[in-house]
Amino acid sequence: MAIMHVGEIQMYYEIIGHGEPVVFIHGLGSSARDWENQIGFFSKIYQVILFDVRGHGKSDKPPGPYSIPLFSRDLIALLEALQIGPLHVVGISMGGMIGLQLAVDAPELVKSLVVVNSGPEMVVRTLKERIQIWQRFLIVRLLGMRKMGAVLSGRLFPKPEQGELRKVFVERWAENDPRAYRDAMSALVGWSVSEHLEKIACPVLVVAADEDYTPVEVKATYVKRLQHGKLVVIADSRHATPVEQPDEFNKVVMAFLQSTA
Repeated sequence: MAIMHVGEIQMYYEIIGHGEPVVFIHGLGSSARDWENQIGFFSKIYQVILFDVRGHGKSDKPPGPYSIPLFSRDLIALLEALQIGPLHVVGISMGGMIGLQLAVDAPELVKSLVVVNSGPEMVVRTLKERIQIWQRFLIVRLLGMRKMGAVLSGRLFPKPEQGELRKVFVERWAENDPRAYRDAMSALVGWSVSEHLEKIACPVLVVAADEDYTPVEVKATYVKRLQHGKLVVIADSRHATPVEQPDEFNKVVMAFLQSTA
């Protein structure tokens, strides 16, 4: 566990294990600790690198605007300071967006890429999509982060036996700085690297939960545009697949990483 000065911010990171490096990038409102079900499994073979994205966890939370390219530049600077790379990249949701942006910005750094429940753009095209985004902004601004966590926890972990997962999620979500969260959420809206998909030359695994917000068919469409893309669907899972289905997720990702050796 360490803090490093990266550009104009202090960034929190962890390095566990030895071997080929793999960086895990968390999603919006999350942090490095939410990869807890992956650390022990992957660090037996790989050097696992975790970090808190700007505005999250123990990293600095300066005023925005934030952007996905900015998050990518932060990661590049961290890797350069640590003298690590090329490496495997695993990212969920917003982390998957950062991974795709990294593969476009610094392809020499990305040995392979795993994109979990994410895609190459978040362009608002319908009134329904616009309303969904503004609902989040309004809930955070009017009711706070804990209420936002409670709303999301029911969607992510709806089963009666997932009560402990819901409880942990809400407590961690409540720790978010509301202003930094809104700045990070704003960074997602309108972002796209869709026009660059065909240029991504590294192997890419897209892990899709069958009950994710975005249909599997949408993910399958963009996978076809990748030079070396592969889609794996995990059944009975929602957006937080690494937390909800850690064993299956770990097995799928490990098989992919081993196949790229």
